[in-house]
Amino acid sequence: MPDRRSPLMKAPWPYGLWLFFAGLEALFLIHIAEFLYPGYSVSQDYISELGVGPSTPRAIFVAALVAFGLLVLAGSFLLRQRDPRSRLWLLLGVSAVGAIGVGVFDMDNFRELHGLSALLAFLFGNLAAVYSSRKVRPPVSYLFLALGLTGLSALALLGAEMDLGLGLGGIERMVFYPAMFWLLAFGIYALVEEGAVGGPSGPGKS
Repeated sequence: MPDRRSPLMKAPWPYGLWLFFAGLEALFLIHIAEFLYPGYSVSQDYISELGVGPSTPRAIFVAALVAFGLLVLAGSFLLRQRDPRSRLWLLLGVSAVGAIGVGVFDMDNFRELHGLSALLAFLFGNLAAVYSSRKVRPPVSYLFLALGLTGLSALALLGAEMDLGLGLGGIERMVFYPAMFWLLAFGIYALVEEGAVGGPSGPGKS
């Protein structure tokens, strides 16, 4: 059957690629910002402190978060077009809006908005990982579930200010990294399912 979608609905990249690039650029640029921040400690300092530091790491951090949010929003839009019955696109979209808010509203001048944005990004990003475990095949589903539950457990510990000896910055990264690793893995999984990088060419289960 010919594809009758509007040309506006035909994206040059599959949604998995948008999500993969989102995770990749966020991890890369946030690490660059950490390297450029004198005296910054990944154990003791929150990730968001990059957004109130010296001008160069601050600009990189803000750009990383806003770009991440826009890329994930694009991917979630394409995912919704592909599978409107799934709610994964919604979880991703809320997480993306939260990430943009973290970049736009810094923790010093907009503490409440920043805190809410961070909660949306962390909570819904890891919920997306848990939700996606129901939509993919084992053993990948077990990995996605483990990543999501790790992030959610660490988020609960972070809220209770229990750092398990990792420091508050360290326990925050136990929320952040599982969501990012899942996004990278899910993006690759989606690309394989769609036949964009080899493997099955039929529709995936996302």
